[in-house]
Amino acid sequence: MRTSSRLTRVLSGFVIAAFLCMCAAVTAGADGSVSALHMGMGAKAGEMPLFDAVVAQYNASGARFRIDSHCQSACTIFLSIRNVCVTLGATLLFHAGGTRRYGINDRSTQHMLAAYNQPLRQYVSEHHFMDTFEFHEISGRDIVSRFGYPACR
Repeated sequence: MRTSSRLTRVLSGFVIAAFLCMCAAVTAGADGSVSALHMGMGAKAGEMPLFDAVVAQYNASGARFRIDSHCQSACTIFLSIRNVCVTLGATLLFHAGGTRRYGINDRSTQHMLAAYNQPLRQYVSEHHFMDTFEFHEISGRDIVSRFGYPACR
């Protein structure tokens, strides 16, 4: 393995470990949210494990997680947190997984689709939201009223 590749993996491991510690601290005392974690702008290449770590942490703790602001791309997998709620003023943006540099990645797209409940998954698939990198917006109000996610109180 090349030295730069090894260094990248080691640094990635440290970043993920530090992020998990931060998530543990957040979930220990209060509800979490997209706005508190500053993760609403989606993932850059290689960052999806950070989003998966948040889902795992909140599902393990049972703490409430609020989608309370702008939430695009990888952020939408937070819909798979079992104690998630969505504020009516939130905005969620959907698109295919992958990167502009390497193109659409079917595995990443399926990973995001698997995070959605059946009505939302069907809707974004039928309307081809997950076929391109173009953002497709759904309001928090619609996520709650049309797709059955709980509203934050």
